[in-house]
Amino acid sequence: MFTRRAIVTNTEAADGTAGESPLLRVWRNRSLFGAVFLGVMILTVIALIVLPVRYLATGSVIVAEQEPSNSNASAAWAQKIGDPADVESQLLIARSPRVMRLALQQPGITEAAIEECQSRSSSSTCEKMRTDMTALIDYVSGNFTIGAVGRSRVINISYTSSIPEVAQKMANALTNAFLDEQRTSGANSREVAASYLWKEAKQLDAELRDADAKIQAFRRNKGLMRGSLAPISSERLTSISQQLSTAETARADALARLQEIKTNQARAVDSPSVLSNRSIADLKQQLTVVTAQLASQANVLGPRHPSLRALEQEQSAIKERMATEVASIAASAQKAFDANDALVNSLKKQMDAVKAEVGSATSDEASIESMVRSTEIKRQQYADLYKRASELETERRVLIGNTRLVSLAELPTKPFFPKKIPFLAAGGTLGLLLAFVAAFFGDRVNLAGLSRLRTATLRPARAAAPEPAPVAAVAPTAPAPVPAAAPIPVAPRPGPPLATPSSELAVVTGAPILARLPTVKRDPSESPIGAILTAQSGASLARALPMALQDPHYQDALRDLATGLLASSDARTRRKILVASPTTAEGKTFLTLTLAQHLAMAGRSVLVIECDLGAPKFETALGLRGNLGLQGILRGDVTPREAVVRTTTPNLDVISAGPFSASSELLMRKPLGDLLLWSQIYDVVLIDAPSPGIQTDLGVLARQVDGVLLCMRSGRSSIGQAVATSSAIRVAGGNVFGIAVTMMPDANTPRSTGGVSNNAYAGAT
Repeated sequence: MFTRRAIVTNTEAADGTAGESPLLRVWRNRSLFGAVFLGVMILTVIALIVLPVRYLATGSVIVAEQEPSNSNASAAWAQKIGDPADVESQLLIARSPRVMRLALQQPGITEAAIEECQSRSSSSTCEKMRTDMTALIDYVSGNFTIGAVGRSRVINISYTSSIPEVAQKMANALTNAFLDEQRTSGANSREVAASYLWKEAKQLDAELRDADAKIQAFRRNKGLMRGSLAPISSERLTSISQQLSTAETARADALARLQEIKTNQARAVDSPSVLSNRSIADLKQQLTVVTAQLASQANVLGPRHPSLRALEQEQSAIKERMATEVASIAASAQKAFDANDALVNSLKKQMDAVKAEVGSATSDEASIESMVRSTEIKRQQYADLYKRASELETERRVLIGNTRLVSLAELPTKPFFPKKIPFLAAGGTLGLLLAFVAAFFGDRVNLAGLSRLRTATLRPARAAAPEPAPVAAVAPTAPAPVPAAAPIPVAPRPGPPLATPSSELAVVTGAPILARLPTVKRDPSESPIGAILTAQSGASLARALPMALQDPHYQDALRDLATGLLASSDARTRRKILVASPTTAEGKTFLTLTLAQHLAMAGRSVLVIECDLGAPKFETALGLRGNLGLQGILRGDVTPREAVVRTTTPNLDVISAGPFSASSELLMRKPLGDLLLWSQIYDVVLIDAPSPGIQTDLGVLARQVDGVLLCMRSGRSSIGQAVATSSAIRVAGGNVFGIAVTMMPDANTPRSTGGVSNNAYAGAT
């Protein structure tokens, strides 16, 4: 005979809570969460009040700025610009004690530094710095922050102080000292040479502008303005020459046509210029046709026949029209020749006049040639001077570091540290993180104390309760069939007390406690490592199911559960039952299979449907052959009758989830409702709900069954989880028949050893 153990061990409870949703665990420990968060926020506010306020003033300079008015930078400047080594060297110069000393020598700066020192430390130490420049430099160096802005060429010079005016003065003093040091460290000779060259270049530029204006005025007065490629007179001469050549060609063509027509008046119709006319071609074709008809009719008819006379008249008319067209073509050729001849004569006169103008312009252009040459020489000198002056300017700027002011420090109006909103945000973030960690691991911290408290509570109750009589093991053969509608005749048995009072759990959930199922003792021959490796698997169920059949206490609890479910006035409406749990590791799948075996051995026809598509276990637990199962039904590959598998237990049929894991979205399909409608041929249909945590709406299944049996693990599930799950089922339109409390501890069962639970189905969800 197997006995029940006292409590759930530390490792077992920790394993149970590991499967719980983190948000649910935090909600369960919300008091601890709020206390930690509130404590951190209080400390943050205190720190915000106590910490001294610091102000930050920042001035900026830029290194290796491009030279003005010089698009062609020298090689030295091109190598200098953006050089990280140069920026680093300028940072070292700005941090050097020499530049610090120059900054402190400015009027009022030493007094400002001593004023800030007195606001932070003793007066004796600060007064000493009036005469000790080294100590003063060491003090202010710690408050200066000098660095480059990202990868740019800008250097920020910042000073932090509790007095805003002091921060501004110190930052501006070091910025000005750094710029002055850079300005005075270069070569003055290059600056003087560059200034002289710029002066000469400006003078040449003025002379060039004056010479260009004189040349343009002379050309405008003499008509020597240039076109796009040459002087305007030359371009006109070229244009008239081209027009004259074109006109002479056209005149020659017209003369040739006219002579061709006039040379042979008799055969003018056969000349090329006449034949090219379309009207002549059409008339010749008509004449040919009429001549052929006339010759053909002359062989048959007499010379005075009306048909011959008509054809002769038509032939004469065509010849007259051809003569008229030839005369028109000759007149047109004559007109073309006359027009082209007149154009040629006009263009020849224009060309003679333009030639005279071009000759005069050539002599005028030669008269200003010396002025143009002088201007070109001065332009070349200007280019050389500008180039050399630019190079000297570039070299001078490189030698002095080429540093320029970007902006001086402004008077800070807002504290640099601590800033209220970022400080409170950081405190809030840290508080939320610590509160979440405390609430998440609060169960593990208090687990040992809770276990001792439960043990102390349960032992007096066990001492007062009588020992149950030993019950013989259940025979594997099925008993005599019982009518399906008749309830199972059992006597109620008092179970061990719950950690949470039954009345409280029933009141808050609105569902009765139907049964309290004890633990099933693990096989002593099984190694602890094997138990850990096979937890949460079908192999764990396969080992635990035979033990449950032989455990009389567990069978008594199943009898209580069957009585509570089916022995009621509405037992006929309790045929399709969904077995669900708030979290994982509640014993839901184990309870579904053991209850199905119990009802089947009592004579009822039972169908068990595995809806846990994400982690199927039925085939391994029951040793079934593989088939498409529920997945095949939902996809339309098989019918429900084809998916049913008979088990070794009489009256018990099973529809497994399928051969592999699948998405729980399949449960949303219409074939599931058809399957539940078909399952009415059985007395009882038990549905193993999907594992909690999978993205499945439990309400979809709850609406399609007669009711839900809620499975909760003793010492693990909270009232909040029970209320949330039962409320969600009712909101979705489902009905909660009751609650089955699993893995009830027994004070007479020794504790587990090695961190492994003694419960055979502790890992079987």
